Amino acid sequence: MAQAIDFWFSTGSTYTYLTVSRLPRLAEAEGVRFNWRPFSVRAIMREQNNIPFVGKPVKTAYMWRDIERRAALYGLEARVPVPYPLKEFDLTHRLAILGLAEGWGIPYIQASYRRWFVDGLEPGLEPNLQQSLAEVGQDVARCLERAGRDDITRLYDDATAEAKALGIFGSPTFAVQGELFWGDDRLDDALNWFRNGRLR
Repeated sequence: MAQAIDFWFSTGSTYTYLTVSRLPRLAEAEGVRFNWRPFSVRAIMREQNNIPFVGKPVKTAYMWRDIERRAALYGLEARVPVPYPLKEFDLTHRLAILGLAEGWGIPYIQASYRRWFVDGLEPGLEPNLQQSLAEVGQDVARCLERAGRDDITRLYDDATAEAKALGIFGSPTFAVQGELFWGDDRLDDALNWFRNGRLR
């Protein structure tokens, strides 16, 4: 049996707010480890000519209301709509990769998402950038310089290529034992498969 569930995510995915906000607590309660895997869902979606919400006001309105309802279900706050799509999409992921390597990634990702969905402050831009990094004890200038280096960019590109090779097309996606479960609402299915090797 797999020892962990790979959690493939892109900051900038609206529904991923629901997952990042509750995953550490759920992992502890369930005794399951998750590997947090940032990747560029935007690059994959562009390649597939998949534009889910832009220019689709009815679908977009449904998305915001659906997130609001599901956030309430989980005891989360969501003041929607929020700025979307993100302008600094790739920077948010390079910072996440850096943070995960250095041990502050998960609380930073959560802080950045919280400021986006509660305060309306876009990730990757000020003041979200400064406030979220400060919350996890990190210096903005150092993080921006480090996140811009070739090794971090290479890790980001490699992760995106790996996600594409696995057949991942959206965020969040949970990968366990060769199976993919797409969407925050498929997290229970991923946990079920992790424990039983099938849905029960």
